[in-house]
Amino acid sequence: MNLTQRPPRSPRTRLGGYVLLPRMLDKCRAEIAGTSGEYHYDCPLDQHILNFVGITAEALKAEVAKGLGDGEILEWITANATNKRSAWEIAQWSDYMDRRGPDSDAETLGFFAEYVGKMTKTREDICTWSDLLDLDDYVSFGGKA
Repeated sequence: MNLTQRPPRSPRTRLGGYVLLPRMLDKCRAEIAGTSGEYHYDCPLDQHILNFVGITAEALKAEVAKGLGDGEILEWITANATNKRSAWEIAQWSDYMDRRGPDSDAETLGFFAEYVGKMTKTREDICTWSDLLDLDDYVSFGGKA
């Protein structure tokens, strides 16, 4: 995984029903390989899923470092999660995270608007954090917004 050559998977991509998980695993693998570029494992976004399942970033990184594939990591998470979640809870949480936009406080809204403005002046469809991350990945690797 070389995140200096291509972005991690979209935050919308799911593994075992969990959004964010494939992206976090990509960033973790890149960090282990020393090829994370501008991406950071265990960032605030990653903390959302780590807290939801109840696994530490360090414990997950140790498993990923063993060279396990996505399916094996999912099995490990399911077996070791402090917060055991049912399929409906995972679906509800993932749907919420997929639609999650900036909080309504002025500071967060300002940050969001400024970040979008750095990449495009014409897109009016960037409303969620997932929208913003997908746009950032696209623009960062040569796409035009």
